[in-house]
Amino acid sequence: MIYQLRDYQQEASDASIRFFRSGSDRNGLLILPTGSGKSLCIADIAHRLDGNVLVFQPSKEILEQNYAKLKSYGVEDCSIYSASFRRKEISRITFATIGSVKAHMEDFNHFRYIIVDECHTCNPQGGMYRTFFDCAERKILGLTATPYRLYASLQYLDWEGKQVFRPKDEEKSLEFDQRIESRQIRMENKCILKFLTRMRPRIFHDVIYQVDISTLLQRGYLATLRYFDLSIMTHAALKRNSTGMDFDDDALKAQYDQCNLSTHLINIVRRLQRPKDGRPRKGILVFTRFIEESELLCEYVEGCAIITGSTPKKERERILKEFKEGKIKVVTNVGVLTTGFDYPELDTVVMARPTMSLALYYQIVGRAIRPHPDKESAWIVDLCGNYKRFGRVEDLHLQQYRSEEYIITGCPDNQERQLTNVYF
Repeated sequence: MIYQLRDYQQEASDASIRFFRSGSDRNGLLILPTGSGKSLCIADIAHRLDGNVLVFQPSKEILEQNYAKLKSYGVEDCSIYSASFRRKEISRITFATIGSVKAHMEDFNHFRYIIVDECHTCNPQGGMYRTFFDCAERKILGLTATPYRLYASLQYLDWEGKQVFRPKDEEKSLEFDQRIESRQIRMENKCILKFLTRMRPRIFHDVIYQVDISTLLQRGYLATLRYFDLSIMTHAALKRNSTGMDFDDDALKAQYDQCNLSTHLINIVRRLQRPKDGRPRKGILVFTRFIEESELLCEYVEGCAIITGSTPKKERERILKEFKEGKIKVVTNVGVLTTGFDYPELDTVVMARPTMSLALYYQIVGRAIRPHPDKESAWIVDLCGNYKRFGRVEDLHLQQYRSEEYIITGCPDNQERQLTNVYF
């Protein structure tokens, strides 16, 4: 079967081919929203390149999806190299997981092209990807819908709350320590979403192509989203953990008990099962922070099933199959179905957990953004203050305000705000 690429998919593929054929040794970044057809773009790029192509995937599910897409092109010179599949076959186009490749890097020295899907998972400071890239000495193309990573940073603040910096001079540095001891200067963990091309060290240097969510929505390529802010807690009331990058579990549980989150969640899901317009939702997917909320939901809501990281593979596959068939009406999960779960008919997502991560927020919302002929709109129901913090995902925009410097802006509280490369 031959696919007809959409205009932006063709442009993304063409930009990637130009990138690989250029003389530059800088790594490139391709930014495509969730639901835009990244797997189709990867298949087209790999098919058009005239040499060996290594395509890294972050998970077994996404690898299987992208491999199947290429096979549907009628391309036979492709294979899977992943212990998760118990297959380690090398061909012209090889779909692989980094853990399987890292132990046998010498077997991939002849590959001319390297593509990394979900490339925001690559840690530029270390890890398996960094080790492989340092040895590869070839250009790398990364694809992602969320081109940023969350980092924690220790900051020094004076009594007015202004940031100050430790002097490099040894004597002045000792004076600096004395000011800390006398509490003239305080230390505080701050978070920052760093755009991938602005990290130091960094893996990816240039954005070679990107398309905004709003553009695809206007063209009818994504489902219309409706947001329902039913929050009973705000992020301001929550204590951060020691890294500053997430909320403290004990404090979060205490806040849940105080506002009776589980009862609120149960009531909301029951209401969603019987909407005022009389048309039942085609599927309700719930995200919780702890297993306890998911277990209670299953206990008190009819037709509800739970998936966690410890759910056996066959049981997980059965639950998702019956969910898509409509036999199971509600699936609640604990950090499992944020990526790799493709169900275009899904029309309702409930966020029953707070997060400081824009990427996680986007991924959760993105589960319902794929269009389907029978889906008039997708509902995003937030119970924990995420919508107030980040706003609508369709308001996220990539902006270049200096040479090679990019930022993501959004509109929380209907006010345009810079969301990356600012401390919070």
